[in-house]
Amino acid sequence: MPNPLKDNPNWLAVRDRALVPAGAWARQRRDWLVANDPVYGGLRRPGRPEAIAAGGTVLLLALFVLFLALFQWNWLRGPIGSWASARYDREIELNGDLDVNLFSMTPSAQVRGLRIGGPDWALEQDTLKVADLQASIRLGALLAGRIEMPSLIITRPQVVLIATEDGRLSWVLDPEKHDDGEGMKLPLINHLVIRDGTLSLDEQKRDMTLRATISAREGSDGQAGFHLDGRGTMNGTPLRLEVRGGPFINIRRDRPYGFKAELSGVGSTLIADGSITRPFDLGQFTATLSLQGRDLADLYLLTGITTPNTPPYRLSGTLIRDDSLFTFNDFSGRVGTSDLSGDLKVDKVGDRRRVDADLHSNLLDIDDLSAVLGGTPRVTNSGDTVTTSGAGAKLLPTAPLNVERLRVMDGTLRYRAARVKRNELDIRQVDVGADLKDGILMLDPVSFDFNRGSLNGTARINANRGTPYTTADFRLRGYPLESIVPARDGAPVVTGSALGRAKLEGPGASVHDFAANSTGTLSLVVPQGRMRAAFAELLGINVTAGLGRLLSGDTGSSEIRCAVAEFTVRRGIATARTFVIDTTPVLAKGSGTINLGTETMDLRIDGETKQPRLIRLWSPITVRGSLTAPKVGIEGGAVAGQVGLGAALGALINPLIALLPFVDPGLAEDANCGALISSAR
Repeated sequence: MPNPLKDNPNWLAVRDRALVPAGAWARQRRDWLVANDPVYGGLRRPGRPEAIAAGGTVLLLALFVLFLALFQWNWLRGPIGSWASARYDREIELNGDLDVNLFSMTPSAQVRGLRIGGPDWALEQDTLKVADLQASIRLGALLAGRIEMPSLIITRPQVVLIATEDGRLSWVLDPEKHDDGEGMKLPLINHLVIRDGTLSLDEQKRDMTLRATISAREGSDGQAGFHLDGRGTMNGTPLRLEVRGGPFINIRRDRPYGFKAELSGVGSTLIADGSITRPFDLGQFTATLSLQGRDLADLYLLTGITTPNTPPYRLSGTLIRDDSLFTFNDFSGRVGTSDLSGDLKVDKVGDRRRVDADLHSNLLDIDDLSAVLGGTPRVTNSGDTVTTSGAGAKLLPTAPLNVERLRVMDGTLRYRAARVKRNELDIRQVDVGADLKDGILMLDPVSFDFNRGSLNGTARINANRGTPYTTADFRLRGYPLESIVPARDGAPVVTGSALGRAKLEGPGASVHDFAANSTGTLSLVVPQGRMRAAFAELLGINVTAGLGRLLSGDTGSSEIRCAVAEFTVRRGIATARTFVIDTTPVLAKGSGTINLGTETMDLRIDGETKQPRLIRLWSPITVRGSLTAPKVGIEGGAVAGQVGLGAALGALINPLIALLPFVDPGLAEDANCGALISSAR
């Protein structure tokens, strides 16, 4: 049979140039080793040293085999416990038998009587006690840098967790490397069994105690899978925790592990239905979260997140955890009678928690917002319907601001309401922004749009003091007077637009306390408008004109050329500095005080007619009583001294010139207010 390689010139070249020289070199090396290498010679012709070395080797192998046959793993219980106790600065003991099987593709170990004591500040309670623990590990995965456990069986584990007010955690073995924001990362467990487990939690900062049973087993009935059932108290109220997971069978690292958890306490209920993305990395999961309760502020005790006071709420959305970052996206629901939706992000930056929220409502009930601002609305809850009405006995909210909660977190908030339910103030839209940093809360913007006009402003609240200190600056633009002064006999008393400014600062834990201790100015200007002629005349108490028109039902009107009220505020007492109402027939000047603490007023208005009257009673008008229901009367008794119109206007020139640009730069040039100033010059 012909050989194709024999006649192939390429093959002949490779043979002659490479293979033949290589073979010759190999033969030369072999001959040299046979002639000169002592090891080779000793093996072929062993002498006394070689015989001794061989015998020693055989003896060592025999001793090693004998050691393996007689070795007891229990001999290592003491050394292991001593090393672990010194390493983690707490007592760690193995009080029962220790069995280890290393010669397998799935090495396994069984530990009986494991005890891990508490840290030096909690010696009276062991952190963990386990009657029996059996575990195996997959060797191939371990060599590849992964930990996978085909089986883990735990019998009668007793876990005691203690968290002190100053942040110490009894279950953290190495506090210097602990980061509670990353989440616990457990190895992949294919088969888990927990028998008769118990868990005890004592968290002193939130006044929370919990006693729970833990079990995990296989099967096809309703009891299969992971179960944690806990009962306890939080802040003196009942607490309940239930966690359900699927059976531990055929668990894979790339297959999510489903769970359902329900937490109820302090008037709130949280239900999460989701899955751990990469079993069992507890720092990565996705769930549908539903939460409801009586007040969002109660969630602080359950979550550590500061939220404002609200009426009863019900919200649901998608909760995603990525280590320290939590996002609650596309949530929606109701707070009181208002709808609420948006996105929430909670992260840990350094040692502080940060919360960023973007919220909006399609239709807001303004009474629900009063609770956020510190009011105490009356809430009626009938089935699935929540009705909110009223804002409590005080005009200004009295609920205190919890400054301690503001000090432990940072964040931002933006809330917008596209529409507002019909309300007495005729508010149509709301836009509020907040920024919290190192205990300083900045509110910017705070914007309310009315049917006509708007209220815009900013506020700064310093929560680092024992009592919060607030600086606020708000401007009112174009608000209709008919919304302030109610109509009489079906006709408006006054019409026109009001502009104003409130610039105050002072201490106070609530809006009411802040106002009661504030210092600054309150200003209101009506650059032009109309007033019922009868009331315009009554500013000067003209019996023939004013009372006659009022009694006859005359709805004719007089021009308001300009009205200005400026109050200087000291410790919550607003004293009139400039108070003038200039109408066509009458010029009226006012004086008096408004007590923001007691929410009462005591004002007096003196009128001076611009036209001669046949019969005229000169007596001041008084406005006294609560801010919500003032009483208007006529001061009897002594007749007031009369002041000439020119002198009255002259006394107002300098205050008006300074005041009008403060409220609005354009007011000084307004047709009517500008004319008032010019005529007085």
